Amino acid sequence: MFSLRGDAHKVYSQLKKASDNGQTLNGIKEIIEVKEIYNFYHSINSDTLKQIYYRMIKEKNGSGTIPIFVSSAPWLFFLFSKQLHQFLFKEGNFLWIVFIFLYVFILTISVILHFHEKSWAAVHIEIILDILKERNNSPLDAMRD
Repeated sequence: MFSLRGDAHKVYSQLKKASDNGQTLNGIKEIIEVKEIYNFYHSINSDTLKQIYYRMIKEKNGSGTIPIFVSSAPWLFFLFSKQLHQFLFKEGNFLWIVFIFLYVFILTISVILHFHEKSWAAVHIEIILDILKERNNSPLDAMRD
């Protein structure tokens, strides 16, 4: 069923459905995935884990070139607006429809990927911080939001 409530509600719905059917919650794909990430990070020493944490912060705050694309592409089109207008709208040409569709499609996919990457970085950061806190080696607790 289609829902605009987001991934957190989808996970909750899967957990609730499994619980109502008497199934174990540990068998759900999303829980297994988080456990695998946790177990992997737990096997790494604290010093290396701190370095991974710093890298994850970079990933969460940067997430590649997508924000640059989102903010710079419209300015590029504005810069060449006269030439773009002449090319797209010459003599009944419907090329502008293809251009707008492709631009909006690429922009939408880029924004979705950006926030998807950012959310996964947040998951990794929280797992790493929890492991470091368990080990009582975490000067990073003060940095947690």
